[in-house]
Amino acid sequence: MATKGDSALVMAAAPAAASRVSASTTFARGPLRPQEMRSLRQRHDRRLGPHLFRTVDVAFTVAAMLITVDRAIARPLRDTTLAEIAPFAIGTMILLRLLRGLDLYSMGRSERLVTHLGRTLLAHAITFGAAFAAHSLIGGIPPSDQALIVWMAVSAVGLMALHATWWSFVRRWRVQGWLTPNIVIVGATAHAADLIRDAIARRDMHVLGIFDDRRERSPFALLGVPVLGDVAALVSHRITPFVDLVVVAVDPTATNRVREITAQLAVLPNPVTLLFDHDDQHSRSAVIAQLCNAPLAPLNRAVDDQRRAFAKRIQDLVIGSIALVLFSPIIALVAIAVRIDSPGPIFFRQRRHGFHNEEIVVWKFRSMRVEATDARAERQVTRNDDRVTRIGRILRKTSLDELPQLFNVLRGEMSLVGPRPHAIGMKSGDVESALLVAEYAHRHRIKPGMTGWAAIKGSRGALPEAADVSRRVELDVEYIDHQSFWRDLWIIALTIPCMLGDSDAIR
Repeated sequence: MATKGDSALVMAAAPAAASRVSASTTFARGPLRPQEMRSLRQRHDRRLGPHLFRTVDVAFTVAAMLITVDRAIARPLRDTTLAEIAPFAIGTMILLRLLRGLDLYSMGRSERLVTHLGRTLLAHAITFGAAFAAHSLIGGIPPSDQALIVWMAVSAVGLMALHATWWSFVRRWRVQGWLTPNIVIVGATAHAADLIRDAIARRDMHVLGIFDDRRERSPFALLGVPVLGDVAALVSHRITPFVDLVVVAVDPTATNRVREITAQLAVLPNPVTLLFDHDDQHSRSAVIAQLCNAPLAPLNRAVDDQRRAFAKRIQDLVIGSIALVLFSPIIALVAIAVRIDSPGPIFFRQRRHGFHNEEIVVWKFRSMRVEATDARAERQVTRNDDRVTRIGRILRKTSLDELPQLFNVLRGEMSLVGPRPHAIGMKSGDVESALLVAEYAHRHRIKPGMTGWAAIKGSRGALPEAADVSRRVELDVEYIDHQSFWRDLWIIALTIPCMLGDSDAIR
């Protein structure tokens, strides 16, 4: 509920407007909205940077160790004894564990380069002592102690250079706004005002807007941040693909109100958190700092969604590139066949929902007559559909029409495996499919895929009834909850035989 204090905050932020409409226009951007809006999907790859950094560090450390041992012992590595190589292997494991254990991949906003490099040297100093202790206990041959010194020197110089590079990358990404979190606040309250005030002072978080469940009593802006609508408006707002976190800033003791708001927000793919009131500035600043340092993927969890996302992206790039090369002759032949079969463009482009409800343009080979194409999928394909061309029937039956989506995969808009992207505004009967199932948007918590768990389980093609939509969403959410690198490989392996053996699917 808007208070007198809230109104005062609004008046302090800007002159009063003649009407709510003009005021909303005045505050369209707000003081904490970035100049260039980037979707969460566009910023996602940079947030996975720590996984790439660690992969390079591991490769460099192991390679430096093996080369040093090979040069020092002057025999093939396969002929070395356990005593000769054990100190190096123990040192390598300790060093890599320390790099991660000392949190050298978090690179917080306030961390200076000299501090970061100092902690890197500390990891090497500890490793050096442990490796020499192991060498003394095991009793390696004389060249081993010299090789240990050479290896640690090479490793220290190399990793210092690498980490200076990683630190500069992260710093530049922060300056460019790639790692600055975007949040929206639910509740135009005093708690929200405190959060905005601290964010303005720090300038390391974007507050895109406020949504209030009591819109009729809320101000048009709070400290210059616009109130964009009620909670229902947030659920369908075009801003959601850009939002990292939804912060509920209502009084947590108002349990019924909190319960109602969280129930409404449950349909969003975006994470939601409740902002607890902190009486002192230090506690509030600590909460803000935690939010702002969060964007880089952490490495200190046993099970980490970001780690799985990194492995999935590598899988998409490697397998997607190989598939594009292998299928390029077929792609060329299909393009020629589409051109000869019917007049019109070779490709069909359609706007579909992607990661976190982002609108993406998905490419397919055109399988319908140009004048009958349906970009919004308001009329789903039926068996023996007269809109489908002769070549189109073959392409749809074999799913060859979807081969151009390999370009969407390599661009990072899609994945090889994931929920199939549906056209924006697609209807099942006379009702938009997204409105038939409350959990529909949960299928957007991960990038859409060329194939998926639902596809190999028989849910592919048209969704004419509400029950079909419900089953598709159920299978998609089941996949998201259990997604893994090996599960994706299994789905890819089963895709072709499942699709060729599926004579019931209407496509």
